[in-house]
Amino acid sequence: MPFIYGDRNQLNLIPQSIEDMVSPDDPVRAYDVIVGNIFAEIIKEKPYLPAKTGAPGYDPETMLKVLVYSYSYGVKSSRKIERALYHNLSYVWLSGGLKPDHWTIANFRKENSVLIKKTLRLCVQMCVNLNLIEGNVLFVDGSKFRASASISNTWTEKQCAEAIEKANKLIDKLTDECEKIDKEEKNIESLVKLQKKLKNEKSRLEEISKVWNKLKASGKESINTVDSDCVKAKGRQGTHASYNVQLVTDGKKGLIVNAEAISASTDHNQFTEQMEKAEEILGNKIETGCGDAGYSSVDDLEKIENRMNVVVPSSRQMNEEREEKDRQFEKKEFHYCGHIDRYLCPDDRTLWPETVKENGDKIYKAKAKVCFNCKYYGCCTSSQTGRSITRLRNEEVKERIEANYAKKENKEIYARRKEVSELPFGHMKRNLAAGQFLLRGLKKVNIETSLLATCFNVARMITLLGISKIIGMSGICLA
Repeated sequence: MPFIYGDRNQLNLIPQSIEDMVSPDDPVRAYDVIVGNIFAEIIKEKPYLPAKTGAPGYDPETMLKVLVYSYSYGVKSSRKIERALYHNLSYVWLSGGLKPDHWTIANFRKENSVLIKKTLRLCVQMCVNLNLIEGNVLFVDGSKFRASASISNTWTEKQCAEAIEKANKLIDKLTDECEKIDKEEKNIESLVKLQKKLKNEKSRLEEISKVWNKLKASGKESINTVDSDCVKAKGRQGTHASYNVQLVTDGKKGLIVNAEAISASTDHNQFTEQMEKAEEILGNKIETGCGDAGYSSVDDLEKIENRMNVVVPSSRQMNEEREEKDRQFEKKEFHYCGHIDRYLCPDDRTLWPETVKENGDKIYKAKAKVCFNCKYYGCCTSSQTGRSITRLRNEEVKERIEANYAKKENKEIYARRKEVSELPFGHMKRNLAAGQFLLRGLKKVNIETSLLATCFNVARMITLLGISKIIGMSGICLA
């Protein structure tokens, strides 16, 4: 049987147009329509005017389409995007044959943070209009994304102090050696080498001192000399220089409502802030907000518990669900008598108020002699000073939130948390290979975060609606 061979020199009677390069149902056409509708809404607020001097710039709508499309397929490097604009037919179609270089692509991404963040906001509005986002039940979750910096460049105050002390000792030693050789007026070559080493060590000492001063001024526990906004965070793959990406997702179809990278190693004190930002984007009040035990800061939840149904378990409740063991002597088994401000232990012994902390929390303590004579000593506590309990300043708030989580309907909401709030992280880190940021600095990192969130939403829209339906809805989604 003969083979079929290609011929690079074959001429076509009618030249092929760019429009014919992709099929009518190619996904790139859906990206073109969605981002085109979003950009049309953006320029209503603030029209993009061409520069009055210099060479004409590239169309910002086309540049935005290329960026969103690239991130949706895991292509983040401006050089790889430039290469794709020459060799990938879908890129050629999307750009209309334009071929901006990698500097132009990188500068557009860097200089248009407001535009890119508006893209996510308007994408959410589009999903609301298409009835894909309800905004009634929202889930918040955080995940660590590696920064574009090594953990070895992270300095603590202790490390700085030790390095400065070591450098000073070495400088003193080198200075003494230089003076000794200089007096002997011998071995001039060794003196030159020592002086060069001494100069390098002094430069290093100066750099470490700058880092130490910067660390003191920032008030942080540590600072990275490559990316000062990232933090030292522990994840499943170890400890790395990272950012904590917060995503708020809608309970209906799992679409992202708000995305933000923060310089924090934990989710503590983030629930209220993230829910308020989501409310601002949606433009309406949220009925239920749900998060895991990492968000169980009573001081933070107190700010918002009266405004929505807060479904956040405490660490104690999570531990109870994960482990099966005797919890007879936990704090919840101690009865608080509010009228006399005392605690009674399971054996009806009294814990007296002893200390009030600066934040208003109060410590209650049993007499050491009473605990020693108790039959539960060794099980309840082994402390030589007796059992103690801390009552939070807002203990009543904590009890209300725990009781609210324990309701059957709220436990059903929490059971959906993983499948809704963790899916976007899996898509970003695995499908888009975006577990590490390309850019540095919190502002630039949030540009990438907004792009990744937009990409997830567009991919979900294509899955839920289909390409043909999206192509046919040009110009109507944000009306």
